[in-house]
Amino acid sequence: MTNKTTTPTMAPKAGVIGWPITHSRSPLIHGFWLNKYQLAGSYDKIPVAPENLETFISGMRAAGFSGINVTIPHKENVLKLADKTTAEARAIGAANTLWFEGEELIAGNTDGYGFITHLKKSAPSWSADEPAMVIGAGGAARAIIYALMREGVPEIILTNRTRSRAEALAENLLKQQDLSDKDHHPIKVIDWEEKDAALSRVNLLVNTTSLGMAGNPPLELDTAPLPPHSICYDIVYAPLETDLLKSARQRGLIGVDGLGMLIHQAAPGFEKWFGKFPEVTTELTQHVIDDLA
Repeated sequence: MTNKTTTPTMAPKAGVIGWPITHSRSPLIHGFWLNKYQLAGSYDKIPVAPENLETFISGMRAAGFSGINVTIPHKENVLKLADKTTAEARAIGAANTLWFEGEELIAGNTDGYGFITHLKKSAPSWSADEPAMVIGAGGAARAIIYALMREGVPEIILTNRTRSRAEALAENLLKQQDLSDKDHHPIKVIDWEEKDAALSRVNLLVNTTSLGMAGNPPLELDTAPLPPHSICYDIVYAPLETDLLKSARQRGLIGVDGLGMLIHQAAPGFEKWFGKFPEVTTELTQHVIDDLA
């Protein structure tokens, strides 16, 4: 009689890297899904200093990782360390999700997906046929503008306290697009002081800055010019209702907070690592809100 032995299959291992990383709520989200679907696997916070990033990335497979999320300050640098990058990651200039396909490490960006998915779920009346305004010129703005361009929004009004940053963002994004006419593109940069007056032309306003976040100054903006069918989206989720959203809702407008974007952007990575596309539920949302309290 022959005794057969089998090599035990390692449970998928994932996590989020950053420096610092204590603020991340990603383990709450992925841990909830692992428990809900009773899947073997783990997801942890992993502090990685900038000087150790290359060593960590090159050792991921040997360390048993199926993939990772990436947050500040590594989202741009990981692009150079992956074997391949997705079109979204290249256009946005940053990656937030890494996974393996065969022997190759792929870098992708799911922030735009998270934004658009949550927007459509929270405001099904939104139409991509009208102009939008985006406030801010950081990484989140790049992802959101890219997503809006993919949806076919005809005009995206972009404003930032430092106009040169907004202009650089627009230029970099447009370089990545296959536009037949480079002189007629959807991104229109305006001065910070012009933003209130421009609101009357948009059906979607998106704040991508940290203004209004707990501990930060408020975003000083008069929502009165917004048309009555407009949607106001603030990517800030601490607090869940910023002064901007409160003002919009008092006018009867749809207000959308940033927590859903955070949760929805996590779903594609979970599927890559654990083999199951997860559902975003009110139970999960409340689970994260309870941690924010």
